[in-house]
Amino acid sequence: MSEQTHPMPMTQLSKIKGSLREQITAGELTAQHKLPSERALSELFSTTRITVKDALVALETEGVIYREERRGWFVSPPRIQYNPLSRSHFHQMIQQQNRVAKTQLLSVRSVMASQQYAVALEVDRLTPIHIVERLRSIDGRAVLFVENCLIARLFPGVLEQDLTGSLTYLYQEKFNYVTTRSRFDVVPSAAPSHVAKALNLAAGQQVLKICRVNYKQDGELMDCEFEYWRPDAVQISIDSHG
Repeated sequence: MSEQTHPMPMTQLSKIKGSLREQITAGELTAQHKLPSERALSELFSTTRITVKDALVALETEGVIYREERRGWFVSPPRIQYNPLSRSHFHQMIQQQNRVAKTQLLSVRSVMASQQYAVALEVDRLTPIHIVERLRSIDGRAVLFVENCLIARLFPGVLEQDLTGSLTYLYQEKFNYVTTRSRFDVVPSAAPSHVAKALNLAAGQQVLKICRVNYKQDGELMDCEFEYWRPDAVQISIDSHG
């Protein structure tokens, strides 16, 4: 007689994940809907808060839910499809996906290039640069913190311009610079404290960091940007025809 195989019993963690996922898939829990507290979920599933937290973190890793510091857990909206090779600017990309984009200018400063910026811009340390920090939201949720680093000598008067829109468009209209080449480095990273605060994350929580270095039409490197994305908000989709 052949031995019968029996399915492995579901763990409590699997039950919690499955139940929450099913409610989200069925539309009972909609995008940006706040989940019950960890304590309430532990009582609902008759388990420990540690098990509940493990289940929530697992769903967060998959991009199903997200958390905000001191506010709790929420259902993730659909991810934005982001093709780094595309020449579309942020607002155009979001609008094309039937979502609503907003950019908030956080700070502008002129400094001498420190180690990170000097390496990215391929300049000597103490080279004058401008740093523009902006917070970008999709459907009212802050999902992207951006640091644009400009080599100051190439952009006279740029800080007097409107810096909430497309810098690519501004470069072309104001300085006649066209981005003809970009280089990207993409890596998961811990959120620096100022980035975490802006994105409502816990300090050190994981973000998707993209360093983009841009070259103008004569081949000269002109600026770089450090993008810090909430990882549940974006999917990198490379398309050379984008």
